[in-house]
Amino acid sequence: MNYTIREAREEDMPQVLQLIKELAAFEKEANAVTVTSADLIRDGFGPQKLFHCFVGETATNVIGGMALVYPRYSTWKGPVIHLEDLIVTEKFRGSGLGSALLSRVVQYGYELGVKRIGWEVLDWNEPAISFYERKGAKVMRDWDVVQLDEEGIKNFIDKL
Repeated sequence: MNYTIREAREEDMPQVLQLIKELAAFEKEANAVTVTSADLIRDGFGPQKLFHCFVGETATNVIGGMALVYPRYSTWKGPVIHLEDLIVTEKFRGSGLGSALLSRVVQYGYELGVKRIGWEVLDWNEPAISFYERKGAKVMRDWDVVQLDEEGIKNFIDKL
């Protein structure tokens, strides 16, 4: 399959949003996505750019995959980036598109001089875990993800 890995553009955001929704459905959270294409455009291409996105585009202008990263800072290492999502639509899985997107993210991190690239994977997503391990990533199964969602933040503030 022929595809090109390139930096995402504003006009790609509707297709990127569809990939995000496809991932949410795969992760059994189909109704959890509240971000819109307009949000993605504002946050990725506005005056205060919050993320960087790469897409895998076919010769027929179909976005078959995407990788979205943003900067973080490690108190132990210094500058790092976080890979929020690497998504390949089901039709293109096994085509090498995921590997190409991950390679571009690693190259981007290298160009930035980051000390680490981190991301999460669901513990039941064995195909993804195997993919990342084959690429040399270390899956740290002894860490738990901790989050406060929007409601949790509000409840926390209300108790101050």
